[in-house]
Amino acid sequence: MNDDAVALLACPHCGSDLEADDPDSGAAALLCDRGHTFDVARQGYVSLLSGSGGKIVGDSTEMVAARAEFLDRGHYDPLMDAVADAVGDRRRVLDVGVGTGHYLARVLDAGVPDAVGVGLDVSKAAARRAARSHPRASAVVADVWQSIPVRSGVIDAALSVFSPRNAEELARVLAPAGVLVVLTPTERHLVELVDDLGLVRVDENKTQRLGDTLGGRFERVRRVPITYSTTLSRDEIVDVVSMGPSARHIPAADLRARVDEMPPAREVTVSVTLGVYARAAA
Repeated sequence: MNDDAVALLACPHCGSDLEADDPDSGAAALLCDRGHTFDVARQGYVSLLSGSGGKIVGDSTEMVAARAEFLDRGHYDPLMDAVADAVGDRRRVLDVGVGTGHYLARVLDAGVPDAVGVGLDVSKAAARRAARSHPRASAVVADVWQSIPVRSGVIDAALSVFSPRNAEELARVLAPAGVLVVLTPTERHLVELVDDLGLVRVDENKTQRLGDTLGGRFERVRRVPITYSTTLSRDEIVDVVSMGPSARHIPAADLRARVDEMPPAREVTVSVTLGVYARAAA
């Protein structure tokens, strides 16, 4: 794990700072000054779950593999670039719901050379992928609805890409001049596949609910709609469906059978909204 990223973390039990047990030989464990110890998995991530967090079910290995395969194809590169542009030269980055680490890695590559990132995800399969996404990123298994195991006021930019948002905790970990970058799908996102395959639809009131969730703790400073078309093969359609919430509702064999009845290539709409938020004035 990256030492500068570890320095941003906090013990999920007592809130104390964490440090590597033996930073000179590579961290095999993280510990706090009150004696809580957390082993670093051989895949490079650390679990900072507490309480009932271990009972939360995150994305499966299959969902994470599908996401990695799809994102590697470049269809969402404009979204990653937009997130990186919104972060700019901010140095300490937190990605809540990091998934495969693609967005965090893009931010770190595009930013200042000493930028560091922490990626949180409740899925161990995602943390394994994110841990190797970038040399300056560290992956942590955590349930953000419980608490964010990060020190208060140390994050310059927090990312929420198609992910849940704990507004109270995000406001706590952000530095006074920090920003929250949120990427959310609109009701037009992948609409062609939603209609043809019977996928889970995006709530048409999603924007209003986002405002309600962040209201009182954040103020929106920028809103950027992003819409474009991309052409997907049958295999790519399977991947983009398998990496999202519809994967929990459509058996893999049924999805493959439905997609095989479609044309060899299909043009679909990518439609999201990027919002940049600052902490609300006290």
